[in-house]
Amino acid sequence: MPNPKILVVDDEAVIREGIRRILEKEGYQVEPKSSGRVALERLQEEDFDLVITDLKMPGMGGLELLKAIRILQPDVPVILITGYSTVETAVEAMKNGAFDYLAKPFTPGQISEKVQKALDQRALLLNTSSQGNHVLNDQGLGQLVGDSPQMGKVFRRILQVARTDSTVLITGESGTGKELVARAIQQNSPRKDQPFVAVDCTSLAESLLESELFGHIKGSFTGAVQTKMGLFKVADGGTLFLDEVSNISLTTQAKLLRVLQEREVTPIGGTKPIPIDIRLIAATNRNLKDMVAEGSFREDLFFRLNIIPIDLPALRDRKGDLIPLVKYFLNKFGNEIGKEVRGLAPGAMGMLKKYAFPGNVRELENIIERAVVLSSGDLIETEDLELPVSGQEDLDLEEDYVPRTTEELKEAKREIRERAVAPIERAFVLDALKRNDWNITKAAEEVGMLRPNFQALLKKQGISVRDRM
Repeated sequence: MPNPKILVVDDEAVIREGIRRILEKEGYQVEPKSSGRVALERLQEEDFDLVITDLKMPGMGGLELLKAIRILQPDVPVILITGYSTVETAVEAMKNGAFDYLAKPFTPGQISEKVQKALDQRALLLNTSSQGNHVLNDQGLGQLVGDSPQMGKVFRRILQVARTDSTVLITGESGTGKELVARAIQQNSPRKDQPFVAVDCTSLAESLLESELFGHIKGSFTGAVQTKMGLFKVADGGTLFLDEVSNISLTTQAKLLRVLQEREVTPIGGTKPIPIDIRLIAATNRNLKDMVAEGSFREDLFFRLNIIPIDLPALRDRKGDLIPLVKYFLNKFGNEIGKEVRGLAPGAMGMLKKYAFPGNVRELENIIERAVVLSSGDLIETEDLELPVSGQEDLDLEEDYVPRTTEELKEAKREIRERAVAPIERAFVLDALKRNDWNITKAAEEVGMLRPNFQALLKKQGISVRDRM
């Protein structure tokens, strides 16, 4: 293992710098950090070969950091440093997956010996598991489909975190499948037979959201005609999924933080806390770190939510998954409506490969469902896809589909013509609508088209009267 990377975590500068000097003299790459929280952020960004951490630190202690490492990078050995050298401390550390521990004060020789043993064990484990490290998508991952390295990383993280009760923060653009990931975590967890409760934090006003989450007592506010159990209590024993958690107000964020800290919830208008046992999973399509910097999201709540991060890639960044996703959706919708669809015509598949998918997997699902319904044969043709022009990328003849028959060449030429004409068509209809105050009948008459034909052109370009500026 050439130049192993070691993360050293200690709130005392003398100790972490002393360890750094000792290990760098032996050729190791050493990165010192002053807190468990900062170290956790680095572990989310980069892989390390070994972590050495103090047991007692302000904020996140060594044992809490150890538990997070066991999920984030489960094959990384952890050595705990403690000034409380007792049998109980060592036993607890070993139960939580520590490789070994060092009692203060220690000598350079002692730390060098333990580091070498830990790295030797890691090398052995990596060697024996190298042939069986692939996660197949048949392990209860539901509708999550993909063969790409990006999704392989997501699948592994799901299976790692599912066995625990750690809080998970799922990030990614809209339509990437954040709720599917949350459900996959639930289905692979010890809580799989308990409730899974999903809450869309964008669909409710602040007052209603608090009532939904925490519950309320009869008469606590106007309209509270009866006592209502909150969703925290409904999810008791199971999993609560807060979708688009970035939309929660600062007031509700404070209450949510207290629930996570105390593991109890007080209904609106109530005085008696109710204990709860839940697994919390949150999701957002926004950058919470930026929101913390802006003051619109609490930093302490962000740290509580971001224990285990899972970032979902956009579909445009995992185009290798396009074919398996298309096959999955063709089979799904074909079975639903009792229609046999063998696949996509070469031109249709080529068009999908060039499409940017601003709506991600959800948009692809909608496109395939529409195509299955509209197709007249057992193959999806380009006209069945009805792709918005705005999402199509420029043609790259070096990377895109190359026709092999005369028919495929004709189809490719037709696609190129349509793509070239589309911007002119769009400008043509928009200009006609604007000149006629967005009256479709008048616009069609002015340009000399029948109204149905003009409407068909609008539909093709994805234009409606709601586009009026």
